[in-house]
Amino acid sequence: MAGLKALLPRREFQVGAAAAIALAAMFLVPALFTGFWVARFSQTAIFAILASSVGLLYGRVGLVSLGQVAPYGIGAWVTLRLAFATSLPFPILLIIAGLVAAAIGVMIGLPALRVSGLYLALVTLMLAASVEIVLSQIKFPNGGGGFSGVVTQLSDIAPMRRPGFASSDVAYYRFIVVAAFIIMMAVAFVLTRKPGRAWASIRQSEVSALAAGIDVTRYKLYAFAIAAFMAGVAGGLFAGTIPKGLSLDPFTRQAAIFLIAAAVMGGIRSLWGGLFAGVLATLFLAFLTQNVWGHQLWTDFSLSLFGFGLLMNLVQNTKADEKKGIAS
Repeated sequence: MAGLKALLPRREFQVGAAAAIALAAMFLVPALFTGFWVARFSQTAIFAILASSVGLLYGRVGLVSLGQVAPYGIGAWVTLRLAFATSLPFPILLIIAGLVAAAIGVMIGLPALRVSGLYLALVTLMLAASVEIVLSQIKFPNGGGGFSGVVTQLSDIAPMRRPGFASSDVAYYRFIVVAAFIIMMAVAFVLTRKPGRAWASIRQSEVSALAAGIDVTRYKLYAFAIAAFMAGVAGGLFAGTIPKGLSLDPFTRQAAIFLIAAAVMGGIRSLWGGLFAGVLATLFLAFLTQNVWGHQLWTDFSLSLFGFGLLMNLVQNTKADEKKGIAS
């Protein structure tokens, strides 16, 4: 732990504080809250990973991507398919899902390298919409055979298997927390190394980064790959939280806009922002729908509010990029 703390500056991610929060989440939450809220905390940890992947692209590199739900959905699909078709250990399934999502992330990043700001947001949103259309056609695997693994009879739908040591909801929640902690530590480590410094230079000014000899294209693709890997693992973890029949709702264009809006509101310049975004988008939303407003009213209101805030943020960042001479 001391070695990690020396490698990770305080301004990046406090290892001790993160470990304390993870331990408290693992043992206090199941003891103090009902099963309903344990499930919400599971969603919080997963959303924190996903929001942190947005923060990596937007806050660290300046890449405004609305396409993170694409590798998120792909990770969920791959994990489900392999879980039904193979007997591979669940952690291996998550790694494979992350790698497949990372490959897709690079493919998403390639056509987006020549644009920035609002233009990049539109390009990545269209790519996310393409993945949404594909997933809506092939459906999520639910225990069938063949490539898609889809069954048509409701009685034939099988639950996705979880790790043998984390088959219950509480145990699986703890598994998610540990996975989120490991991912955050790995990303924090990368941010202190050469890629992190290169990303900071690119965000500040691509012209200056090029003049300094930084391979901007390579490091942008590197960022897309890491962010997509994180989203893919988050998708695999999310698939394990659904008892039967994963729906398309968390992977739509609407979900993409809500994701980046929540990430921006949580804070995109710090890894802690991903955790705040998770709390805002899951726990806070669940509290409001349970105790304050009806679900549909709050959903419509939150999407409108977050969408407006996101638009204003993108416009301001585009103007700032134009002043620095790096906008396309």
